[in-house]
Amino acid sequence: MAQQESARRGTRREIGAGLSDSLGVGIGIAPLGVALGVLVVQSGLPWWLAPALSVGIFAGSVELLLVSMLAAATPLLTIAVTVFAVNFRHVFYAFSFPISRVRPGLPRAYSVYAMIDEAYATYVLLPESRLSSARMVTGQLAMQAYWVGGGLVGVLIARALPHPIRGFEFALVALFVVMTLDAVRGKREVPSALLALLSVGVAFLAAPDQALLAALIVFTALLAGRYALTRSRAAAVSPDEAASPSVVEEDRDA
Repeated sequence: MAQQESARRGTRREIGAGLSDSLGVGIGIAPLGVALGVLVVQSGLPWWLAPALSVGIFAGSVELLLVSMLAAATPLLTIAVTVFAVNFRHVFYAFSFPISRVRPGLPRAYSVYAMIDEAYATYVLLPESRLSSARMVTGQLAMQAYWVGGGLVGVLIARALPHPIRGFEFALVALFVVMTLDAVRGKREVPSALLALLSVGVAFLAAPDQALLAALIVFTALLAGRYALTRSRAAAVSPDEAASPSVVEEDRDA
């Protein structure tokens, strides 16, 4: 009995830690969920699409993008390829995410499904010795609850407003503008921003009707080329030069 009580106390402690992990994330997730709910209603889509997207997809930027694409009757193939391209980064998250700390079965399957950017940033930085299945799954469940709850609040707000909020569809654009500005504060990301700008220009010239999809493809190709060029330059550096701090700094800024 004493062991069982100790185990229950340990589980409750881990659940509390998971809820604590999610608080800082929830401050940022909930307002975006509200924006999703408002955008769904103002786009003329059924209100239940907000919680359906939040439960079925659970990827903030993609959900906001999907609302705009669904409202514009975008072809299904374009939607599928765009979602794949935007969320492809999650494939690489699995290489370093401490998924082994989550109990196999349904908990681990959910943890993989809910491996959003915020969950990855939260748990990949913590020592694995401090992680448990209960803590990680609780934290991820709470993060999704913030998102779903925010979306429902946004739906209620939008349906209570006498008139639509003009320009609210710009919310997704504003989100990515802020993310871009935050990324280019360091010189290291300036080349990526320039490549993105070049990709958009090429896309509008080559495929104006499918500019978003074309820009994603061009940008991916340019990033792959940049990576190959950087690796080839690093391989051409001699071992003595590679040890030089100036050379290391130059490669880092590349």
